[in-house]
Amino acid sequence: MSQEEKDNLISQAVGNYGDRLMDFIKPKVNNEEDAEDILQEVWYQFSNLTNISQIVNVGSWLYRATRNKITDSYRKKKTANLEDFVFEDEDDSFSLKDILLLDNEKNPELKFFQEEIWDALLLALGELPEKQRYVFVQNEIEDKTLQQIADEQNEKLKTIISRKHYAVKHLRAKLGQLYDDLENY
Repeated sequence: MSQEEKDNLISQAVGNYGDRLMDFIKPKVNNEEDAEDILQEVWYQFSNLTNISQIVNVGSWLYRATRNKITDSYRKKKTANLEDFVFEDEDDSFSLKDILLLDNEKNPELKFFQEEIWDALLLALGELPEKQRYVFVQNEIEDKTLQQIADEQNEKLKTIISRKHYAVKHLRAKLGQLYDDLENY
């Protein structure tokens, strides 16, 4: 691929995906500057690819790279624990649930990404003991507090917290492979 063809491909990608990627990033970061920095890093990474012509689906690659850059920004600011940015919703941080529930009707790349995550999540949830799975689903998907779950199950709050902890630990291990695969795509 000539440099002119590569430049045209990059220009098309910026025109087609620039605004959509920014809209994807903004809800997941603290401010506009962080969003712009992440998007700039994605474009820099994209423009420096040596095999850019071999990318089958540019949009999918861009969304994966963007998600990875968002994840990297959380790692730098917080801790290296996957659960800190994937399963916690308390401070409106990067949330797996938010991504899974985004409207993907007009975005096939997002739909593909969501399907991959749902498949991996459902498989990993299926491997959990029933009580751990129940606590995780009720808390993370049904938005029940751990105290509500404890009351409903007639269990101590510490027991419910422990079940959630083990579920998250298992899911972090299982989804960690998906994360690594997507990051190295």
